[in-house]
Amino acid sequence: MNNQIELYQSQDGKIELNVHVDDETLWLSQRQMAELFDKEVPTIIEHIANIYKEQELDKKATTRKFRIVQQEGKRNVTREVEHYNLDVIISVGYRVHSHRGTQFRIWATQRLKDYLLQGYVINEKLLSKKEEHIEQLKNTLSLLCRALPRAHNLDEVQSLTKLLNDFAVGLNLLDDFDHKALAEQGLNKQPALVIERQEYLAVIAAMKSNFISDVFAQPKDDSFDSSISQIYQSFGGQECYPTLEEKAAMLLYLLVKNHSFTDGNKRIGAACFLYFLKKNSLLYTTDNQTRIDNTTLFALTLLVAESKPQEMETMKQVIISVLNACK
Repeated sequence: MNNQIELYQSQDGKIELNVHVDDETLWLSQRQMAELFDKEVPTIIEHIANIYKEQELDKKATTRKFRIVQQEGKRNVTREVEHYNLDVIISVGYRVHSHRGTQFRIWATQRLKDYLLQGYVINEKLLSKKEEHIEQLKNTLSLLCRALPRAHNLDEVQSLTKLLNDFAVGLNLLDDFDHKALAEQGLNKQPALVIERQEYLAVIAAMKSNFISDVFAQPKDDSFDSSISQIYQSFGGQECYPTLEEKAAMLLYLLVKNHSFTDGNKRIGAACFLYFLKKNSLLYTTDNQTRIDNTTLFALTLLVAESKPQEMETMKQVIISVLNACK
């Protein structure tokens, strides 16, 4: 994948973008992101500045200048313009909560997969199953290492290490590679109960008495509505998250990572996650035991909070794996 140019057209046919494909990722300028997300350029600039200010991403690793031709008056002028990679585009997309952004992310993911399969990035066979398992374990270890310093006591540390151990069981890296990996799909494909905004807000309101804070659950923007509706989205007639486990995983991820409230995002995300499981008959086993105990829920929520945007798929697979294991 060496400085290819791809044409992206939105599903509604309203925009077309020349997308740079280089160094195993995609690149857009601020102007292109504004067009993609149907926002003003200053809004995009502000979101990008906050991403780097909050150290969500490393600026040096996610920016690159490309020479492009711009029309100035009656002349065409070639200039170097700052572009931002897919990690930044996705992060901005979550902040502006654009449906077009969801369409673009699905398209971009498929294009990168196509390049991989065609051999533009890797000129030899794709990684073997053993290497894939090792990479998954490395990703989970990396998440764990970042989350451990945030644990408040020994019990919380033990809950994180137990969670990791559950994934590692049966994963023999030195012998046979045919062992379990993190799950990409859930097990329950029955239609999900659509939970409306007011139901979740009632759950959140019931939590307020437990927290002495004037800013707990104070909304910052409309991203909460976006988070709870996004898990039901479809693309090309197919659900983006076809199983209950996938919907639950994305709900927890989005509520924690979108920072919709001034305070309490992790607690709110965990509570709404449990409520979704309960309403969809996934919270309890047949003998009326909870599928996810408090320590596992703490570990999952903390891992999500400490994860980077490019680790979203790994985090989703971690959560789905836990839910699949709790049959």
